[in-house]
Amino acid sequence: MWSSVHECWIGPSAEEIGDKLEPPPGQTNEDGAWRMCFFPPPGSSWEYTWVQTGEVGIDPVVLVNRAIASMDLDPIKIGIVPESAPNRAGLVGLPVWMWVDSPTDDTFGPITASASEGSVSVSATASVSSIVWDMGDGTKVNCTGKGTPYADHYGKQDSPTCGHRYAKMSTDQPEGAYQVTATSHWVVEWTGGGQSGTIEFDLTTNPLPIRIGEAQVLTQ
Repeated sequence: MWSSVHECWIGPSAEEIGDKLEPPPGQTNEDGAWRMCFFPPPGSSWEYTWVQTGEVGIDPVVLVNRAIASMDLDPIKIGIVPESAPNRAGLVGLPVWMWVDSPTDDTFGPITASASEGSVSVSATASVSSIVWDMGDGTKVNCTGKGTPYADHYGKQDSPTCGHRYAKMSTDQPEGAYQVTATSHWVVEWTGGGQSGTIEFDLTTNPLPIRIGEAQVLTQ
C-alpha cells in the first residue's frame, strides 16, 4: 500500500519478519508499528518507519480508476455497410465494411484525465487498441484502427482495413437479421504516486441487426 504520508510503499512489520524493535519515545505497540518502507522505484531501498495505527495509505490504482471514471468512456458508434434498416439488406458473398462512425475522444481516444488525493496525483491516458466485431454468424473479426468508411465509388471492393463476407442468408436468425456487436479493447497507461502501470478493459455496443439475402430473392 502506498503511503502519501511517508511517500513509500508500506510493507510487513518488523515483528512479522522477526525483528524486535522498541517503539519510539512516548509510543507503545498499541499506537503503531515499525513497518518496512520501500522507496520508489520499487525495490531500490527501504527502511523501517513508524506507522501509526489506523494510518491509511492512498493506493494510486484507486485514483487511476477514479480518473478513468471521469473520462465517461462509451462504446463506439457502429459504421457498417450494408446499413441496418428494415428496408435495407446485403447480399450473400458481397463485402461487408465495418468502421468507427464519428470517433470521439470518449469512444476511441486517446483521452487523458488525472485524479489526486492528499499528496498523491496520477495521470491516465486511455485509447482503443483494437475492436472485435461479432458478426452474428459465429465469426469474430479483430480489427485495429478505426476502419475505413464505405463510399459508393468503392463498389464491390473488400474493405482495406476491416471487413467480412456472409456465407448464408440471415432469414433463419432472430428477427431475420444477424446481430452485430463491436467490442472496443481499451488500454489505459498511467503514472503517479511513484508507480506506473496499465489497465485494460472492454466496452461493447448494443446489437445492431444486419439483414443478408440472396440476389434472386431480393429481385423477386
